[in-house]
Amino acid sequence: MGRGRHAGYDDQREAILARAAHLFATRGYSATSMNEVAEACGLSKATLYHYYRDKYALLFSIADSHVERLQRIAADAVVQAPEPQARLRVLIRLLVDEYADAQDAHWVLTSEVRFLEPADRRRILDREREVVQAFADVVAALRPDLREAALAKPLTMLLFGMVNWMFTWMKPDGPLDHDAMAPVVADLFLGGLGAVQAKPSPQPSPGGRGRKKETIT
Repeated sequence: MGRGRHAGYDDQREAILARAAHLFATRGYSATSMNEVAEACGLSKATLYHYYRDKYALLFSIADSHVERLQRIAADAVVQAPEPQARLRVLIRLLVDEYADAQDAHWVLTSEVRFLEPADRRRILDREREVVQAFADVVAALRPDLREAALAKPLTMLLFGMVNWMFTWMKPDGPLDHDAMAPVVADLFLGGLGAVQAKPSPQPSPGGRGRKKETIT
């Protein structure tokens, strides 16, 4: 009978992925070795291989787990808000919240996925498309004419463009955090500049998690 996994096995796997994602995001996938991942995790190389067979497995797991969380966001929004406008606001809030805590994984997903084998890359990209489509469907529900004009998906990509790179211009310890920025993004997207509140009210993040404030440099 095989030896079972210890109680903290899944937590250790997640910790390894987080540290590997940081190395891949800052140094690049190609320039990072398993020795460096093991050292960053405070593990021996042999122990690291107990969790992930090689660097490629780390790369795939980072991208796959991140896009899986994005898919879960789309599913959760349907449950939380059946009405289209409310659902879009929930989608934006959950997306901003996820990206705030997964900047390294997001960078890996957008920049390092090119190193995946074609079948694995196709799997990741297909799942990404499902997430984009979930947002586009809500946009089209709000404005059916946009679907007919083939604008629902381009507008969705513009929305993702607002959210995806917030981490490049927001810094810790400032007056605005991601929870405050989520309604700003929603107001701007839904109502234009005139709808943005001068003093945005922070929204509680799902699960009540705290987060460091970030501001524009």
